[in-house]
Amino acid sequence: MAWIGKIFGGGGKGKEAIPSPQEAIQKLRETEEMLIKKQEFLEKKIGSELATAKKHGTKNKRLALHALKRKKQYEKQLGQIDGTLSTIEFQREALENASTNTEVLSVMGQAAKALKAAHNHMDVDKVHDLMDDIAEQQQVADEISQAISNPIGFGQDIDEDELMAELENLEQEELDEELLKVGPTPGAKLPEVPADSLVPEQHKKVKHKEEEDKDLAELEAWVAN
Repeated sequence: MAWIGKIFGGGGKGKEAIPSPQEAIQKLRETEEMLIKKQEFLEKKIGSELATAKKHGTKNKRLALHALKRKKQYEKQLGQIDGTLSTIEFQREALENASTNTEVLSVMGQAAKALKAAHNHMDVDKVHDLMDDIAEQQQVADEISQAISNPIGFGQDIDEDELMAELENLEQEELDEELLKVGPTPGAKLPEVPADSLVPEQHKKVKHKEEEDKDLAELEAWVAN
């Protein structure tokens, strides 16, 4: 696998420059692309040799066997590339994770420094004192609001039960006056009720009363004469 060393700058003399994680990841991706293309080429060669072996078959066994041998060699190379791709993929994922972790740690470190700088301007004791002052002033404000909302000089010495009893008496007097107003007024003539509007039984009673009144009037006239 000397070609892998060449890709990553190997084979030279002296101290080698260490690539950054991003550079190494990029080179691994390029290598993966190259190996995938190699795989596609070998798969086509294997298919071609297999077709050749089938073509000659029993007609020319020598050519058929040579085609199968080349097919086996290509399959062996394909298997090696599969293993190499798995190793490269593992390395690339490890580098990507390491790069991500490095970036995350860097950001967290910067955030910690910024938080520390912000806290340098704060005194915990002063913060507690400030919160106590706020709570105390809030309590004072509540007491002031309560004091302002209470009425002064009006209704302080008045019994609520006594007021309710007086109100009930007034309501009862007003109700009595209304009932008296409903009664018939002396000398007032009640409206006549049409006979047709009465139910049959009531109509009979009215007619019978009229007949009795008429007979009584005739009797009184006869006695007077």
